[in-house]
Amino acid sequence: MNLNYSEEQTMLREQIQKFCESEYDFYKREDIVKSDKDFDENVWSLFAEQGWLSMPFSEESGGFGFGPVELSVLFEEFGKALVIEPYLSTVVLSGTLLDKSNYSAKLEVIEAICSGSMHVSLAYAEAAKSYEYNSPSCSISDMKLNGTKTLVLNGSNASKVIVSCLHNNELALAILDTNADGVSQNTFSTIDGQSCSEIIFENVSITEEAIFAVGEEANTLLNETLNLATLCVGAEAVGCMTSCYLKTVEYTKGRDQFDQPISNFQVLQHRMVDMFIESELAKSLLFKAMLEVDANSDEKFKHVSALKAHVGKSGKISAQDAVQLHGGMGVSDEMMIGHYLKKMISIDALFGNADHHLNLFSS
Repeated sequence: MNLNYSEEQTMLREQIQKFCESEYDFYKREDIVKSDKDFDENVWSLFAEQGWLSMPFSEESGGFGFGPVELSVLFEEFGKALVIEPYLSTVVLSGTLLDKSNYSAKLEVIEAICSGSMHVSLAYAEAAKSYEYNSPSCSISDMKLNGTKTLVLNGSNASKVIVSCLHNNELALAILDTNADGVSQNTFSTIDGQSCSEIIFENVSITEEAIFAVGEEANTLLNETLNLATLCVGAEAVGCMTSCYLKTVEYTKGRDQFDQPISNFQVLQHRMVDMFIESELAKSLLFKAMLEVDANSDEKFKHVSALKAHVGKSGKISAQDAVQLHGGMGVSDEMMIGHYLKKMISIDALFGNADHHLNLFSS
């Protein structure tokens, strides 16, 4: 098994690293988080110019045909820089789902996503359903959609929303405009600064063309998409864990106590070694998961769950240790290290927490 990145994948990583170092420092991110839109239009346009918005789409849809490995590289680097742009919601969750579907107008929507002119969100979660994404309460009756979806990432900026719902007692996926009659939403921010919405559908008219997947097709599309998104946030967590370790080592080397750097104290060295071990284990699980997803193997869901379970538990512990080793500065908004902990808490909650995925892995 070849575990080396290709030349093209290495170039992609270097390109993202250069962008994050020059165009997306911590202060830039903080300005974006505090803005009304929770993303930067100029940065999003730059993503489009670099071709990053077109990466996972098939060549038939105007994309580059890149797969889970390239997306994992992208999200690992995004995790290191805590990139807040809505790539997960628009490109991974919504775009890849449409790309694999039989939706008649998908080429038009994907083209708009690739150009950066349109945001699309996936409404898959409901407050009363926990992680049972395939059995929604939201339903279509007499071609009217009713129900409430929560944790819709980037919902306030989306022009269209894909909704999982029941239609004729089967799971269905439908796409509609967010400004349609009967659609309303409440927007809020998650702990890590992402924009989320609760979207309410009240007698929203749905056409037959808007319902693009029903039954087993809808189940497969939703499961595959959420599995890919879980892999992406797992890769993002690996980037966070790596940065937590490296930034903590750097900080302890420069912080003096008792006339010597605190990095000389053995008990702190043990803590940092533990952080390093957990991050390396997470990288190994990421490699295995992304290769299984790339090969479309029967074990891909199991290995993605293994990754998510590990980063959900060990990622939060590593971030907590990093904050503690930074002392009082670790909990200040002015230092990046505390924001890694917030990101790890958010990642654990997305698409099923550590306990949920541990149960899936062991079942």
